[in-house]
Amino acid sequence: MSSIHYQQCPVCGSAKISKALTAKDYTVSKENFDIWECAACTGRFTQDVPPIEEIGRYYRSEEYISHTETREGIINRMYHSVRKITMRSKQNWVKTAAGVKTGKLLDIGSGTGAFLHHMKQLGWDVTGLEPDSGARENAQTLYQLDTQSMEALFSLAPAQFDCITMWHVLEHVHDLHGYLQQLRTLLKPGGALLIAVPNYTSTDARIYGGEWAAYDVPRHLYHFSPRCMDILLQRHELKIVQKYPMVFDAFYVSLLSEKNSKGGNGLAAGGWNGLRSYWKAWRHVDKCSSIVYEIKPL
Repeated sequence: MSSIHYQQCPVCGSAKISKALTAKDYTVSKENFDIWECAACTGRFTQDVPPIEEIGRYYRSEEYISHTETREGIINRMYHSVRKITMRSKQNWVKTAAGVKTGKLLDIGSGTGAFLHHMKQLGWDVTGLEPDSGARENAQTLYQLDTQSMEALFSLAPAQFDCITMWHVLEHVHDLHGYLQQLRTLLKPGGALLIAVPNYTSTDARIYGGEWAAYDVPRHLYHFSPRCMDILLQRHELKIVQKYPMVFDAFYVSLLSEKNSKGGNGLAAGGWNGLRSYWKAWRHVDKCSSIVYEIKPL
């Protein structure tokens, strides 16, 4: 199987890169992957990742909740319970960022369509793109949503969306710079991007190291810090105007990390570490397990 070996940072292009740690794919293959760090932008990336044509097999798992809606296991049941709360947060972020109560919304990596369905019920004109055919079928079955494959992104008409959302998707995208450039062209004047990504400088990431679940190698190609996001977006004439903490991610990721670490549910230890991370993030958004970036063109 072929792989992509970076000689330069895929975020900023610097050659000042070196190995930071090794992480394991706990979800599918059980393989180990090296994670490298760039001294220039502080971005991290998974080294020797499969190319886009071959990475699909690393997504084939009944545990991959965004594709299957599985409720197997206590952690996934907790995820579904919390999702109703996070939906309200997302709808408020969208309205604030777009500056309109209803409008046109593009959700990239729409999974089984739960968020799109929620926004459609609120009166938004929604479009969803999702690479996994099974997830698109689930979106049709569960919510009667006709989502499209990711290839449709580059054939969409420019300047038509009030808001574009990517909830934990940017870290999966092989064509990082091509996507960001296209997203900028798709926004209406005054429109905004909302991009949520894990933050490897968070407290829970520091606690768990290579067992931190949000490294999720090799599906996560990049591992962003707030500084890295700022540098990346500036390259595409985009600016961060606000940051929001995804507070529940600290608990969810810590529970999954505890499972990685000890092979069990680890509810007590995972909950405690999630609380530690949550407390740090409450005072400093840049320490949150996952951060939502509200972004607008310069």
